[in-house]
Amino acid sequence: MLPLLQRLQTLPVDPHRRIEFMAGLIRKEDIDEVRARTDIREIIEGYVSLKSAGIGTFKGLCPFHDERTPSFNVRPQVGSYHCFGCGESGDVYSFVMAMEHTSFVETVERLAARIGYTLHYEGGKPGDRYEAGMRRRLLDAHKIAAEFFERNLYSADAQEAQRFLGARGFDPAATRKFGVGYAPRGWDHLLKHLRSQGFTDEELKATGMFSEGNRGLYDRFRGRIIWPIRTIAGETIGFGARRLFDDDQGPKYLNTPETQLYKKSQVLYGIDLAKRDMTKTKQVVIVEGYTDVMAAHLAGITTAVATCGTAFGPGHIKMVRRMITDDGSGGEIIFTFDGDAAGQKAAMAAFQEDQRFVAQTFVAVAENGMDPCDLRLHKGDAAVRSLIASRRPLFEFAIDSTLAKYDLATLEGRVLAMRAIAPIIAGIKDRDLRPAYMRKVSGQLGLELDEIQRAVAYAQNHPKLSRSQQVEAPATAPRYERLNEGPQGVPGTPGYAGAQGYAGALGYADAQGAAHAEAPYDPAYDAPPPEDHAALSAYAGQNAAAHPPSSIQPTAPQPEATAPAVEEFLTPDPRDPVARLEKAALEIALQHPELISVEQWRNLATVQFRYRTHREVAAGIIHAATVMAPTPGIEWINCVRSGAVEGVHPAIAELAVSPLPVSSAERLPGFVTGALNALFEQQIARQKSDLMMRLEQLSANPDDEEFEAVQRQLLELEMRRRQLSAQRG
Repeated sequence: MLPLLQRLQTLPVDPHRRIEFMAGLIRKEDIDEVRARTDIREIIEGYVSLKSAGIGTFKGLCPFHDERTPSFNVRPQVGSYHCFGCGESGDVYSFVMAMEHTSFVETVERLAARIGYTLHYEGGKPGDRYEAGMRRRLLDAHKIAAEFFERNLYSADAQEAQRFLGARGFDPAATRKFGVGYAPRGWDHLLKHLRSQGFTDEELKATGMFSEGNRGLYDRFRGRIIWPIRTIAGETIGFGARRLFDDDQGPKYLNTPETQLYKKSQVLYGIDLAKRDMTKTKQVVIVEGYTDVMAAHLAGITTAVATCGTAFGPGHIKMVRRMITDDGSGGEIIFTFDGDAAGQKAAMAAFQEDQRFVAQTFVAVAENGMDPCDLRLHKGDAAVRSLIASRRPLFEFAIDSTLAKYDLATLEGRVLAMRAIAPIIAGIKDRDLRPAYMRKVSGQLGLELDEIQRAVAYAQNHPKLSRSQQVEAPATAPRYERLNEGPQGVPGTPGYAGAQGYAGALGYADAQGAAHAEAPYDPAYDAPPPEDHAALSAYAGQNAAAHPPSSIQPTAPQPEATAPAVEEFLTPDPRDPVARLEKAALEIALQHPELISVEQWRNLATVQFRYRTHREVAAGIIHAATVMAPTPGIEWINCVRSGAVEGVHPAIAELAVSPLPVSSAERLPGFVTGALNALFEQQIARQKSDLMMRLEQLSANPDDEEFEAVQRQLLELEMRRRQLSAQRG
């Protein structure tokens, strides 16, 4: 398919493509092919739980920042993602690079291997690029090490490990499911094995699986049971090891230290096995150890995970919230702890992080203080399931645990308990639940309800945050582009004749053809924000100062000020129907360019957009239409970027994934025609307004040729408007 429009300028080099080529020796054709064959939704769902947000659009909690309302949008057809909260955007390569900290070449190789695609190299071969692929080498080393440990578990030297696991109810089928292994007693068994596989000492040191002494490297794990710690995608990045022999002077549990791959605050044991059911049931069960995870899964609690040698903290919370889509639509976070003092301390530590969740949090503690592993061993699988079913709200547990610390037989003890309990009640998110707990505590302490209420009110006004809890700065409201509705010719508004110039324009009709009398665009699609709206928009770029205009009216004269050297890219006012109409047209052109006819492309190229941001995005779109066939996908988006100024690249990313207000794919063509024709009608209305003004000036001499020419132009415009209206209706 040939370009639709005559090429107006020389095509600049696509910067995204140039980076791709310079990043390594992989042929550009292969890079494009791997990107096209890779389902970006499938890749992202390995890290974020997504749900439908309209035709071809999915959303979830952003993996790049902490949020309570999903603003992370993915559009597989376009091959890109965008977060309306933090502004992060890109394609499948940029996502994997950000999540896995891989180089570009490494990312392409990884995704190519995933789909079974053979890459072709120019000027070298894959084996020559160890430095660029260090992370891949480390992952390979961990994979080989995990296989080594697992083989050794079933050797004659691992009898002690076999007895340990068997005594806790784990047969070979269970150990194979979790990849449990055994590290032989000795100083260099694993070291020799990995060296024989071609790994250098520098690479081996970086894995964290070895220590270094006066004589060089030696095995970190010796004579221990080994549990592989995997990412959400199932790649082994570290190990947890338990001591077996009395002559082992090391700690009872020994984990991989912090490495390029392994960050203990960001990993959960069992997440690779639990993620599917976590996403499906919106539930996660937090247990304390590796054997507890195994026992829970074998007992049917397939959403169980555990931290790896550290407390459950903010990094783990972010991971869990993304997996269960913790946006207020339900979900359960269940903590299981031992009934001893250490278990209660851990439960209270978890309580300190409760406010980071939107889902309700619970705690499950066995009456006899047994953990899930012991409970399964002594009472069977049903007992583990009953333990989880008997969960108590974390607030209730925290209150009862706090009360147990005070002597409630004395008035002083009851008052001190009230002061300790008040911050806990104040932290309850459910406003209807808070008074109920006040009444409950009032009865437990034997104090008047108004005393409890005053203590809680004081705690609300003087909150105490945990050390790990971060105070998020309030987002700034978008700064809107001023309409400059003055006389024609005002700088920044070429060809715009003011609000009156749009008077008489027909209202926008949606896909069903229903017309709106006042607004040229469906208000349900992009409703005005509330007065306290403070959401960040990619339109605003770096200009996010808050002062939205109170109404769409001509601005009063302002004192003279030094004009900026470069006009700012500000947020188009979402309350302006014209802004919403322009936005819809640009979204269509970015997401579904294949549905735009040649005639519509010609009309789109002549539209004079009111807002500078929209004008520059449209310039990039028209540029793309002159150099390639309009085909949805990341190549089309990159081509648009190459033809647009850099200041609107964030806006392009946002518009490329914004959900369209269409309920079904069958209605999409009708929506496209309706939205574009409404925009063209707006353009005609403006042109007619200008011609009517000119006709009035010429009315003194109706026999003049120019007077007749203007009349003919008005007639042609009216015929064209009627034609567009008929197509919409």
